[in-house]
Amino acid sequence: MPRYVEVHPDNPQHRLLKQAADVLHGGGIAAVPTDSSYALVCHLDDKAAAEALRRLRGVDDKHHLTLLCRDLSELASYAKVDNKQYRLLKSATPGPFTFILEATKEVPRRVSHPSRRTIGLRVPDHHMLQELMGVFGEPLLGTTLILPGDDHPLNDPEEIRERLQNQIHVVLDAGACAMEPTTVVDLTSGEPVLVREGRGDPALLGL
Repeated sequence: MPRYVEVHPDNPQHRLLKQAADVLHGGGIAAVPTDSSYALVCHLDDKAAAEALRRLRGVDDKHHLTLLCRDLSELASYAKVDNKQYRLLKSATPGPFTFILEATKEVPRRVSHPSRRTIGLRVPDHHMLQELMGVFGEPLLGTTLILPGDDHPLNDPEEIRERLQNQIHVVLDAGACAMEPTTVVDLTSGEPVLVREGRGDPALLGL
């Protein structure tokens, strides 16, 4: 049974975030709230944890896992962007958008798209998650918490705990999230391409 941790959404307890960060640094998987829906997250450099994320979701290596960053200052290490792309990113972050970008060599090949060398990246607008990433000290690798056979993300932390009893290590409960996934925008072809419309308003990007 994963550890269940209730965290204040506006004033999260540092001690509890540190405990969750330690689990992630040790190769664990956590269920965390975001500004769109609950997500599964792990350490970017942990191969076994990344593979476990894909198994939980029932997806193959062509499905983009997403880098969750605190802000765009971390962007240059993981994605190649020009000035135009950066301005677009800045206009919609933090927020419920996932951007498909060309990955740098810093991104482990196993977590980027196998043929395109692209990576999903987003900066979530969720206070508790931002604080957790600050304590963790680096971006997290994540995926929306939609289980195989489900049409919608899981949103109830208690249900997440019950359904993923022996498959994840910690559930951070900071209250319910929206039930809508992020809006996905591909920036690899020069002009932004709307891949999936979700909670983020495409009009913010002129789409």
